[in-house]
Amino acid sequence: MSDDGRFLREAVAIAERNVADGGGPFGALIVADGTVLARGRNRVTRDLDPTAHAEVTAIRAACRARRDFSLTGATLYTSCEPCPLCVSASLWARLDRVVYAADRHDAARGGFDDREFYELFAADPGTWPTRVEAMGSSLELDAQAPFDAWLAKGDRVHY
Repeated sequence: MSDDGRFLREAVAIAERNVADGGGPFGALIVADGTVLARGRNRVTRDLDPTAHAEVTAIRAACRARRDFSLTGATLYTSCEPCPLCVSASLWARLDRVVYAADRHDAARGGFDDREFYELFAADPGTWPTRVEAMGSSLELDAQAPFDAWLAKGDRVHY
């Protein structure tokens, strides 16, 4: 069996065990150079954290293990096609690859329909259920001050 197959099977097994433990049906692991850096499972309801998706918990754990916010050279294996949150986290983590088992249609059949989010991002933000507003210039504050401080910081870490 290929490494991809072996790691995907493990991601699916993590997801199945997580259901038995009271979590959502999602599991993930991050691998670099054939070594598992971290495993993650969906902890949204257990931890009351809407960002605690399996992929995100795996990314957080892998970054701690690596002591770096970049996971360049690593692959995320996940039991299901990542939602927009998890795709974004994967991009920010600079993962080389994301490999998944079930797709978004399988997730929708299980009651996890991300189509709403994909469609939402294509729509005018003024139509979103959560209002997202730019108000910095209307409040007479220097919205650029944090960025000026960042640019002036000689020892900043670029990311």
